[in-house]
Amino acid sequence: MFSRNRLNPGASRSAPQALEVTLLASVFVVAACGLVYELAAGTLASYLLGDSVLQFSTVIGTYLFAMGVGSWLSRFFERQLPAHFLRIELLVALAGGLLPAILFMANGFMPGAFRFLLYAMVFGVGVLVGLEIPLVMRILKREVALRELVSQVLTFDYLGALAVSIAFPLLLVPRLGLIRTGMLFGLMNVAVAAWALWVFRHELRRRAAHAGACVLTAGVLAAGFAAAGRITTLTEDNFYHDHIVLAATSPYQRIVVTNGHGGYRLFLNGNLQFAERDEYRYHEALVHPAMAAFGAPRRVAVLGGGDGMAVREILKYPSVEGVTLVELDPNMTRLFSRDKAMARLNAGALSSPKLHIVNTDAFQWLQSGDEMFDVIVVDFPDPTNFSIGKLYTSSFYALLAQRLSASGYAVVQTTSPLVARKSFWTVAATIESVGLLATPYHANVPSFGEWGYIIASHRPWHMPALLPEGLRFLSPQTLPLLFDFPKDMVRVPAEVNRLSNQLLVTTYEQEWGRVQP
Repeated sequence: MFSRNRLNPGASRSAPQALEVTLLASVFVVAACGLVYELAAGTLASYLLGDSVLQFSTVIGTYLFAMGVGSWLSRFFERQLPAHFLRIELLVALAGGLLPAILFMANGFMPGAFRFLLYAMVFGVGVLVGLEIPLVMRILKREVALRELVSQVLTFDYLGALAVSIAFPLLLVPRLGLIRTGMLFGLMNVAVAAWALWVFRHELRRRAAHAGACVLTAGVLAAGFAAAGRITTLTEDNFYHDHIVLAATSPYQRIVVTNGHGGYRLFLNGNLQFAERDEYRYHEALVHPAMAAFGAPRRVAVLGGGDGMAVREILKYPSVEGVTLVELDPNMTRLFSRDKAMARLNAGALSSPKLHIVNTDAFQWLQSGDEMFDVIVVDFPDPTNFSIGKLYTSSFYALLAQRLSASGYAVVQTTSPLVARKSFWTVAATIESVGLLATPYHANVPSFGEWGYIIASHRPWHMPALLPEGLRFLSPQTLPLLFDFPKDMVRVPAEVNRLSNQLLVTTYEQEWGRVQP
């Protein structure tokens, strides 16, 4: 243990005050860095393992438990506290700063080890972070009264956490990405270690070794920061098998577009959304049974579908006067309207003068407006987590029914009735629970397999006699086949998916989990 007199026996009160301020500033940085590592682990887990509530809950629980272990272990550090603090800072810098990159590479090259490595690293970083604050408090206690010490340390700790909780989703991840964010905050931990090296230089033994460790750690993290793009490319090329032509991280998801023998493919959080070679099957089946049955729809809404493929099919109807596209992620609509290759896939649909793009949450959009629509196309990703699962609940479909004209049709993409049979019929039961009629059908899309859709309406759906010219998949002769369900896909008993239980997310994960490699 050291005291004010041991630092500089003749120092005035200004020196301890400066020490106190800088130590409290380090608490702010330490708290910010610790929370970044926790958020990065939770975000990666939700991206790659699905079910964001489960992943964030287990990651946070493991991290907090590990911090408790670290706080308990701090009792065994009795001497040379500045040296221990410096070493722990460098260990946190390496383990936390490299955490996103290591987990990212593990998913690309050793997917079977990802889950174990995730929790092992979260636990290790949590233990180290749990050691930091007790050591700082013990260093400060000679300068500050206990009551003031606890309040000041906790205040700066919470302020650091607040700053990062705001910056992480709004600034850090969109601008830097997860890997560079981890490296940057690792470098901030190194800066705290370097500051400790300078302030406590008279207390430390083997100062040259400590200085060398700081320089080496900073060098590793700086090199990782510079190579983050290359790390991401190599890892994702291996994971997706095709060459990545576009990749972006938004506050909502990881967007990756690949190009290979089968053409372009879009992945959101690692899940395939479309493949160029057969997306026409999916989108023709999604749009035309409802649009053609209505006859001459004028007002159409698309919820989700930021790639513009569904809008492309809708614009094949001359009667359409306006299309409202509600897509949460502006990165999606920006990518598929401005990039020439992506705009070619949707035939420039997102630049149509008939289109109005609204970048907001579809649930909130339904609640806040009163415009009625002849056809509503619901093209959300599958309910892999509770954030998406709310868009498959009775609450959502009740709002949808209010925005659907009396003679209108809504169509919902509804996962595979073969692989996720109970999930498919859960959506049908949920639609019916709000008073809408549910007309299910399916189509074979090679990239997905047997895929399901449900038409929701106030009036019975009828088979259209005509379809637009130039379709590649559907015809008036083959359309009735989509509504015929073989024995292994016929209806099974299913409960209503409510906002209060979201049982569909659990059912979906159980059914699709059985077919994962």
